[in-house]
This record gives sequence, structure tokens and C-alpha cells, in this order.
Amino acid sequence: MKAFAITNPGQSEIQEIEKPVPTGDEALLRIHKVGFCGGDLNAYRGTFPMQQYPMIIGHEVGATIEAVGQHVPDEFTVGTKVTLNPYQAGADDTDDCLPCRRGLRNAAVDNRTMGVRRPGAMTDYITVPHQKLYRSNKLSHRELALVEPLTVGFHATNRGQVAAGDFVMVFGCGIVGLGAVSGAAVKGANVIAVDIDDQKLEVAKKAGAKYTINSLNENLHNKQLEITGGDGPIVCIEAVGLPATFRACVEEVAFTGRVVYIGYAKEGVEYDTKLFVQKELNIFGSRNALTEFHDVISMLETGGKFPVDEVINRTVRIDEAPRAMVDWAADPSKIIKMMLELD
Repeated sequence: MKAFAITNPGQSEIQEIEKPVPTGDEALLRIHKVGFCGGDLNAYRGTFPMQQYPMIIGHEVGATIEAVGQHVPDEFTVGTKVTLNPYQAGADDTDDCLPCRRGLRNAAVDNRTMGVRRPGAMTDYITVPHQKLYRSNKLSHRELALVEPLTVGFHATNRGQVAAGDFVMVFGCGIVGLGAVSGAAVKGANVIAVDIDDQKLEVAKKAGAKYTINSLNENLHNKQLEITGGDGPIVCIEAVGLPATFRACVEEVAFTGRVVYIGYAKEGVEYDTKLFVQKELNIFGSRNALTEFHDVISMLETGGKFPVDEVINRTVRIDEAPRAMVDWAADPSKIIKMMLELD
């Protein structure tokens, strides 16, 4: 069967691999849809520090169970639609590092995400331990493939302790930023979406943003003060990965506010650190997700406000994937979510 791999920065290829066989507690998944992650783009560009090469990529999955091992419980029956948690702690998911002992396996010291440090899902079939699966026969495979990237944004809102009535400013309206917009809106927050692309800001409104700011042609500081009544947002979430937006979070967040960083800056970030103390800020990193898979699936199943059709703005077949990576790297601004179709 065919698989799509990034072999080196700037290089990708279609590979031929063997169809796996499930054993023990594993399920064999027939892959239908796989999302391209922003990390895949950074891997292709050579700017993702965790990426190993060569690697079959893909960890945002919409699949169907095709067969199961002898120890898989009855709830995971053949024909069930699923997505999966792609994070693994150590070589066999039994890492006993401090985060794992604290129940925070999303931030395992030896984290091995599918498609980054172990083979991913951009192929016809994969095997996955049933403990990593999340079921939903209510959602389409396209929706299931959006669950994991949305959980990353939902997790950031949990890290930021977002509550009803909070003003929350989200920098970046890619898929992870839209997850933060949606996650904060579900909690009842007043969400301010910030981007330099009006089309993405319109999508953010449909995902739950009450206010939008195009920081390319509007004064970010003055506009957010107008929106928040002069206080500033109590939570700022960074989902871009640029030094300017890392700094903007600290500069624009309210006194005694909370800053959450999801993005990876591609270069060093210089701060005027007096604001850390002067504002008495809480600054959080946010990595992957924990229980948010259930939250996102529930949101989508109950008709939650998320613009699936507007977000997935390019779909490719596996033979088109190498060319699609070249196009995406040349102009990433046109893509919110690109998806591989294996039906």
C-alpha cells in the first residue's frame, strides 16, 4: 500500500509499505481522511525541531475499524468510526517520567507523536492500541480528522483557565487558533480573534469570535482597549509562532492576566521583561491535549458552532501530496486546513 513521507527538508515521496496486522489490544484502522498539520509544513521546511526524517507523516485522523486484536473490548466493533490520540510517551507508551507520573502524558519528556517521531497515518491502514481511540458514528470522517488539531486549541483555553465572561484574545486563525477561538467561545468567553487575513477572520467569527482585529491595517492596542473597556484581555493565546506575536501577548494582556503559548517561535524572542513582574502575569506553555478529545467530539456532535466546510479549503489524493507540499510551502497563507483523502 502507498504511504506519503517527508524524507528530508524540502523533499517528500510516495512509499510502498506493508499492510499491518493487529495483535493483542490493537485495532486495524482503514484510513479515510488525514489532516496536514502545521508541524508537517515546518517539517518540510526544516524548521520543526522535533521532526525526525524520513517519516510517514499524519496524525489528524478520520478512520473506520476494520479488524481488532483478541484483547480489544467489545465497544470497538468492526465498522465503528474513530479518531485517535497520536501522542505516545516513550518507545512503548509506558514512560515513567515526572509529567507522566503526574497524569500529564501530553507533555511526556520523551513524547513521540505520530508522524513526528514514529510513523504516521498518511497511508491506507494503520494499527493503533484501542486505548488511543475515540469513537463517534455521528461525525463524518472529515470532522473526525479535525478533532485532534481542535483539541490543541481547546487545551490552550484550559491552560489559560478561560471562564465565562472573560475577554480572550487569540493570535492566529489557523486551525489551532480556531480551536482556541471555539474552545473559549464554548466556555462563554468574549473572544477577540487577531489575524492579518480578513478571510480567516470571517471564519473565526463563524467559529465563535465575537470581535476581530486585522492587525495589518488596524491599531491592535487601541482596538483591543476599545473592545475591553480599557482593561485589556484577561487571557492572550498565541497560535502563530512569531516573535512579534509572542511579545504582543505580553504587551496587550491585562494586568494580572494569563498568557498561553501554543506556537513555536522560529527564532529567539526578545522581551521587555519588566511587564512580567509589573503586570504579575501567569505565562503558560500549552502542548498537545489531554481530555479535550471528548470535549471537541461533544461540541461537534451537538451541532457546536464550527465551520467545517470553510476550514477545510484543500483536499488532495495521495499521489498529489508531494506537489501539494511544494505549493503549501510556497504560499501557506491560502491554506487553513489541507486534508488527504484516502477513500
